[in-house]
Amino acid sequence: MRLDFSGERILAVVAHPDDAELLCAGTLARARQAGAAIGVCVLCRGDKGQPPTPLPDLAATRREEMAASARLLGAELLLGEISDGELADVPPQRSLVVELLRRFRPTLVLAHNPDDYHPDHRAAAHLAEAATWFAASRGHVTAHAPLAEQPALWWLDSVNLGRFEPGFYVDISPFVALKHQLLRCHASQLQRGGASDFSPLDDVMRLQYSARGAQAQVAAAEAFQMHRAWKRTRAW
Repeated sequence: MRLDFSGERILAVVAHPDDAELLCAGTLARARQAGAAIGVCVLCRGDKGQPPTPLPDLAATRREEMAASARLLGAELLLGEISDGELADVPPQRSLVVELLRRFRPTLVLAHNPDDYHPDHRAAAHLAEAATWFAASRGHVTAHAPLAEQPALWWLDSVNLGRFEPGFYVDISPFVALKHQLLRCHASQLQRGGASDFSPLDDVMRLQYSARGAQAQVAAAEAFQMHRAWKRTRAW
């Protein structure tokens, strides 16, 4: 299967500032090289995961890190500015995500899968699933006009391969070095690598794309599932 991303508008909707780098930055980079417009929508501020030496304004630091990564990737950055642990599929947050989708106007959304290990990731999945539907509904009024149709929706892999059965793989072998560059933008998170309640993200990411690559018979891959709901699938 060969995916043609040219002419698409692809938006990753993730919970935390480094989630896209870990799970789909290679696919975004491949899509951009093919001529797609790409964006990263980060719903949480990343304000609760302090490194061993706490930072006085972690949210501001993480905002700068996100911006640096987005510039390097060539992606538009959209922010939800919700505190970590407070993400939920409730009407105000649905309206927020609908507006963010309408602002970017994606043809394809990449989002956490509903069975992910992290509560914020699962909340982001439910919000993305609802918002990709209602963003095309004229009855849901926000500052930007409704989408002409619902974007396709792909579920992201889970970190460390947990509770996720890949539906298909995207070969990201040429973009592995870029993924590591993007992850290094998130210095405050990398500083947590030695903490007992955290994992070294660089190693976790390498394991992820290497294992999925081995399954797909390439050097490195990212795994996805299509959301097989009416109006949320496309022929590629």
